[in-house]
Amino acid sequence: MLHKSKIRLGISLGDVHGIGLEIIFKTFKDQSLFDICTPIIFGSHKICSDYKLAIEEKKISSNDIRSIQDLKEKNINILEKESYNHKIIPGEPSVNSAKIAFDSLKDACEALEKKEIDVLVTAPIDKYQVRKSVPDFIGHTEFLESRFEGDSLMIMLSDKMKISFVTGHIALKEVTDAITQDKIIQKAQKLNESLKVDFKISIPKIAVLGINPHAGENGMLGIEETDIIIPAIEKLKKDRNISIYGPFPSDSFFTKEKLKLYDGVLAMYHDQGLIPFKALSFSKGVNFTAGIDVIRTSPVHGVAYDISAKNIANEESFKCAVISAIEISNSRNS
Repeated sequence: MLHKSKIRLGISLGDVHGIGLEIIFKTFKDQSLFDICTPIIFGSHKICSDYKLAIEEKKISSNDIRSIQDLKEKNINILEKESYNHKIIPGEPSVNSAKIAFDSLKDACEALEKKEIDVLVTAPIDKYQVRKSVPDFIGHTEFLESRFEGDSLMIMLSDKMKISFVTGHIALKEVTDAITQDKIIQKAQKLNESLKVDFKISIPKIAVLGINPHAGENGMLGIEETDIIIPAIEKLKKDRNISIYGPFPSDSFFTKEKLKLYDGVLAMYHDQGLIPFKALSFSKGVNFTAGIDVIRTSPVHGVAYDISAKNIANEESFKCAVISAIEISNSRNS
């Protein structure tokens, strides 16, 4: 019987030719995690067993089940919805392994919808391979937004910063056209709300980055700051009473001293925020999908085909994703 206070932590297994299963199994070698959650991998019993053998993790305790009612504590529960006759080829991109990953994600989302699990942690997938069978798939964040209530906001978090983005997975040449006052206001409000609700920061201080070199240098190096970003900041201060500052030049913002001054950072585009974030927080960074009515986190790295099944993958980012999902759930329910 499950202890009611324990989080039922759903896990989508990621691409089985990558490092997803390795970092999952390594994470739960830390027995203390079983005191705060009951993990459920949505995936094939055989594939999970084969991967454990491949990385020689025979001692990891797992429980093969076909129903959520059969969960066991102190175990990694492996919930099989469909059996796959698939041979794992570590490091090899594959349409079949991508389909298995996508099916795992769908099954986990269905369990979230039915409230059979409390939170979801997703292992890395190969978006390119998934799109061969699911052409409209862009990524986890967009997929979750299509399934659940709310408008998603990607927040990258670590002990050094919490950073979000005005634009997401679009080409760099499209960024300036995509940035509007309304979009900045919308994303800043969502970041502010998440910092309050998910991280219990009563009056968050948010820093906004400029988009041009030196934040435009008063219009000499671009007008987006003067015409779009600064007016949006002023509206957020005046009309929404948000403690928001900037725009700051991104090339000099990411110092230890500057980051300590702010609870959240709003970047204008993907690489502007993710390059410094991963440089400073790669091993312990977490991707959190805020803004929707369910909790999903993930590690910040990809499938890492080059080191798959070599038993050298670092599980710390995935472990941090597990702990963050539990902490956010506790915050929302406190």
